[in-house]
Parts: sequence; C-alpha cells; structure tokens
Amino acid sequence: MNYELLVCGVEGHELVGVGAAELSSEDALFAREADGLRWHRCLRCDSWLPFGRPGEPTAARPPARHEIELPARGKELRDHVVLRVIAIDRAIHFVALSVLAVALFLFASHEVQLRRVFFRVANAVQGSSGGPTHDTNAGFLHSLTHLFTLQSTTLYAVAGAAAAYALLEGAEAVGLWLYRRWAEYLTFVATIVFLPYEVWELARSASVFKGLAFVVNLAVAVYLLFAKRLFGLRGGAEAERALRERDSGWVAIERATPYDLPA
Repeated sequence: MNYELLVCGVEGHELVGVGAAELSSEDALFAREADGLRWHRCLRCDSWLPFGRPGEPTAARPPARHEIELPARGKELRDHVVLRVIAIDRAIHFVALSVLAVALFLFASHEVQLRRVFFRVANAVQGSSGGPTHDTNAGFLHSLTHLFTLQSTTLYAVAGAAAAYALLEGAEAVGLWLYRRWAEYLTFVATIVFLPYEVWELARSASVFKGLAFVVNLAVAVYLLFAKRLFGLRGGAEAERALRERDSGWVAIERATPYDLPA
C-alpha cells in the first residue's frame, strides 16, 4: 500500500510555490517550469502536477527550504496512519465502556425500584403472578433476570471496573493519536493481557464478532511489537529513529528525485 498516495487522496497534495511570481533553479527540487507550464511536486507522494503561471501571484518567490514544513513520508507516515486507526478503535471502546459504566452506576443506585418494576412486567409478560411459566435459563429475559438478582455492591464493582477500563482505553486513544511511544507500550500490554480471556470466550461460545475482535487485537499486538520494535526488538527505538530519519527531510526528497527532469 502506498500510504503517501492514500493520504494525498484524502487530504490533498502538499505543494509549494503555486502562487509564486517567479521560479529559480533553487526551487527545482519541488517546482520547475518547462514548455509554458509549471510543474509542482507534491512533497508527500512525489507526484508532479502541471499549473499555469498565476494571474495574481501571492508571493514573489517560493519559500526557502528552511521555511517549509515537510509532511511525513515513508515509515513515519505509515506509522501515523496505522496508529491513528488503532486510536480510533480505542476511542470507540472508550465511548462504549463509558456508556456502560454510567448505565451500571445509575442502575445500581436505583436497583430496588427497578427490580420491583422489572419483575412485575416480567410476570405480566409470562402470564403468571407467581413466576415464569416456561424455561428462562437462556435468552435475553434470563440475562435481565440475572442482572436484577445481583447485589448493589456487585453492580458498583462491575461499573467501577468498566470505568477504569474506559479510562485505560481513552489514554491509549489519546497517546496513539499523538504518536507517543509510551502509548504504544501501554496499548501492547493492555492488548495481550486480555488475549487469553478472548481465547477462552471463543472456546466457550464462538461468534463472528468475538472472532473478529480477537483477530484485530492480535494484529494490533503483532504490529506494535514488530513494526514499532518495542522492548528493544529488531534494534528497538534507535533503529526506529534511524528508519524515520531515512524517509524524512530534504535528503529523502533528493534521493527520490529523478535526474532526467528538465531543469
């Protein structure tokens, strides 16, 4: 997958000097003029796009190299895309767990009143004032009945656990969105801790949703461990930094410049 083209397709190309009145040989790395057309290079994906001379220039010349903020390229850009996809996944978990925690806290604080109403409605639905008339050991009604038989202390404990897990997922989402190294470690550890439980759930009652969740979490853990070189693997943070520097800066752009373009 070409992440440069993918991001440019979503956000647009990174062009410099489109509104400049004049171009010089110093700008040839990212802007050239030939046969009455100006060719401007995307600093992210290296595409050269044709433009006419600007009718109303916005600047006399393109900015100098030190004034240009280069976009992410290569491995750095790939990591940005993948980490933000994982961050979105963790943000969805955060929202779902937060809603669950709030619902459980509210339910626990009004358990007695809700329990009375629930059993009155359940008895009416079952057609008996003394209890259900058929087996309720499975299905949605059984799950609700089990929930209403739990003690308030148990409900508060479950709600607290859901809230704590939501905060963990929220921290992962924010850290990954900002490309923080600590968030990569936190996400990896939090993911592998729950993998045995997911395997147990699949063995107990397999479903498409559970299987998909397991595959996604396993892929996240493998990516973070090997691609991000956690715990010193494959050279660790130093090798990670070297690869980023290889694909970033003007040196990388010069290395990707063909020599047969007209100056």
